Amino acid sequence: MNLKEIKKGIYEIEKQGKMLVPARIYATKKLLEQIEENAIQQLVNVAELPGIQKYSIAMPDCHWGYGFPIGGIAAFNSENGVVSPGGIGFDINCGVRLIKTNLTEKDIKGKEQELLEELFKQVPAGIGSKGQLKIDKRQLIEVMKKGSKWAVENGFGWKQDIENTEENGKLENANPKKVSEKAVQRGVKQLGSLGSGNHFLEIQKVEKIFDEKTAEKFGLKKGNLTIMIHCGSRGFGHQIASDYLETMENAMKKYSINVSDKQLACTPINSKEGKDYLEAMACAVNYAFANRQLITHWTRKSFEKVLGKKAEEMEMKLVYDVAHNIAKFEEHELNGKKEKLLVHRKGATRAFPAGKKENPKSYLDSGHPAIIPGSMGTSSWIVIGTEKGLQETFGSVAHGAGRVMSRTKAIKTKNGEQVKKEMEENGRFVKSRSPKTLSEEMPEAYKDIDEVINSLEVSGIAKKVARLTPIGVVKG
Repeated sequence: MNLKEIKKGIYEIEKQGKMLVPARIYATKKLLEQIEENAIQQLVNVAELPGIQKYSIAMPDCHWGYGFPIGGIAAFNSENGVVSPGGIGFDINCGVRLIKTNLTEKDIKGKEQELLEELFKQVPAGIGSKGQLKIDKRQLIEVMKKGSKWAVENGFGWKQDIENTEENGKLENANPKKVSEKAVQRGVKQLGSLGSGNHFLEIQKVEKIFDEKTAEKFGLKKGNLTIMIHCGSRGFGHQIASDYLETMENAMKKYSINVSDKQLACTPINSKEGKDYLEAMACAVNYAFANRQLITHWTRKSFEKVLGKKAEEMEMKLVYDVAHNIAKFEEHELNGKKEKLLVHRKGATRAFPAGKKENPKSYLDSGHPAIIPGSMGTSSWIVIGTEKGLQETFGSVAHGAGRVMSRTKAIKTKNGEQVKKEMEENGRFVKSRSPKTLSEEMPEAYKDIDEVINSLEVSGIAKKVARLTPIGVVKG
């Protein structure tokens, strides 16, 4: 692929062949060299999809995925564009939330392992893990419609949690009638669970502040502890994605849509299949918001039990919850006019700057926090988006470090016990259901998160606010 650096930290493949728009990668040279050729080919394939606007975009954490590369962004005209489940991913509304506290390391000294044990007990984790909450189909339908609000109404959280969640914790167009019975059966069992793979619950501390004013707005103080939760819609979202990929693959011929890769199965946004998928996807989005809300509640309860203080006393306030596998209708400026677009973000985080009406009231004049976790045992970051990012990437930034090593290769490189030992030698506590997960998720399997963040800053699409470092982590 002929990649040309057009500005510092921005590389472009010009429009050619069947491409309708150029393809862009936001990365430093070092990270660009770590992006696989097949991921770049996927980026080019996305540029061929009907109704795509401006660019097919990849973030510095980009790597090969299903159809779209992970770390990919594409916006489509709402009238003549398409929707593609591959542009959202199987773990619909996988996302991250951050809880702040007024605690310091000194407050939990000697209780780190006890905290992890209690969190591990309260929040089910691992492959196929089932939630501790028992719900029936009727309650699941309520979860699909209400998202975080359902959890808070049922005593699992605070009203402020909803206000500081993207979309107030729910998409309005959710329609449970568009969800298969197979997805429902998976969904009733797993609500309130973390899952496995790269999902985690992590106790961190604010190691460094880069923007004092914005950090203060977010309630982040140097030395204070935070808790980060990373998970999604579990098997429920996976089933919805699988169901509609099959539906769309069969329907493309009807709409005379040809794609370079069948994994890019898509249909017009306004087709029956497109509308049905968006309504089912919204159910999974709301399920994931509720899932993270339940985990937030049990996290607060765990801290209360171990430290003997009320969550309110510890100021365990939700800073923000942001999705990174989602498609949403948004208004963006194109050629001097505001246009309604369907923005697909797959392994990419929304990062709207100050002034956007979608920001919570408390963040209207700062922009909302974009939360970017690192790999296990490395730093995580809080950044804010810029006006440049809004214009160029539809207000999107990276979602994490991005893999550079397959899970198979990681397992062959180090065993789980070795990874655990190395982490503990570095003063980081870890609790996992499976040693295999520790091996798959070892820090060396991922890109350098600090370099990812530098890429965002160098290219001008985000600004650093705070760097967080881990104290203890719970994995599936």
